[in-house]
Amino acid sequence: MGSHAAPGRHGRALLMPLALALMAGALFWVPRADGAPRPADACHNASTVLPRGDCGPFWQVLAEDFNGDRVPLGSFSDCDHAVDTSGAYCGGLRGKYRDNWWAYPTGWRDTANDRGRDVVGEYHPEDTVSVGPGENGDGMMHIRMWRPEDGGPVHAAALVPRAVMQMAYGKYSARIKVTKPAPGYKSAWLHYGGGCEMDHPEGEWTGTITAFHHPCGGGEQGYFPSNDDWTRWHTVSTEWTPGRVRFFVDGRQTGEDTRRVPSIPLSWVLQNESALEGPGAAPGSSAELDITWVAAYAYGWK
Repeated sequence: MGSHAAPGRHGRALLMPLALALMAGALFWVPRADGAPRPADACHNASTVLPRGDCGPFWQVLAEDFNGDRVPLGSFSDCDHAVDTSGAYCGGLRGKYRDNWWAYPTGWRDTANDRGRDVVGEYHPEDTVSVGPGENGDGMMHIRMWRPEDGGPVHAAALVPRAVMQMAYGKYSARIKVTKPAPGYKSAWLHYGGGCEMDHPEGEWTGTITAFHHPCGGGEQGYFPSNDDWTRWHTVSTEWTPGRVRFFVDGRQTGEDTRRVPSIPLSWVLQNESALEGPGAAPGSSAELDITWVAAYAYGWK
């Protein structure tokens, strides 16, 4: 899951996908009547606040700004109930967070374990995930990954919004920022299963945001880089419709693929884990990603 290297390192096979990605940015970031760029995603909304309501062919089924109850460390625990199904839940959560969120259970291994990395990770939602105000008082989900001083595995976190578990198609958006970067930590938010995979946003937190698409059944991956730094606030979106997947940063299309796009129900996994490239996380280090809102939409339900 989420194992990628920049294809440019493997020769000129990437030149065509990269050119297509750059063309997409030029074609779909069109000017408004006043000359300012018009967002290209279905909602045509570049606002930094949580969007509410349906847009285009999408029907909103989740809108969370984290401004309600606080969720202290320790709450995302006992998550091994009905795992990887729409009935999954974390026994340590209460109220709407128990209804709306699940996390990979404590002890599950992250992707680096299958890639021969010197530093690997295990999912520990109970000591990495909390909900509460940020520095400006705005409610946020805080994902603070860390590696023990003794050099043990990185404590990682993968969150799953229950409203869109096992759903085919949709629009998936969030506003995010890495508020504390450190080498050795990354994200690969993804839909995967049945030989298919779509990843956005992905990348080491000390680099830039990238998207990938792995066509169902194999074939050359679609690789869609951006110049957007993880350490600045960005709105990231994936729009998945029949035969097409598009990726956006701040309303600007950064990539599109139509090759063997999945048509089966898949879950949206907000996966954060130890790095697959570059140096591993140092003993005693930590890094944090903050999410100020999450919105998700079904496709064609109405």
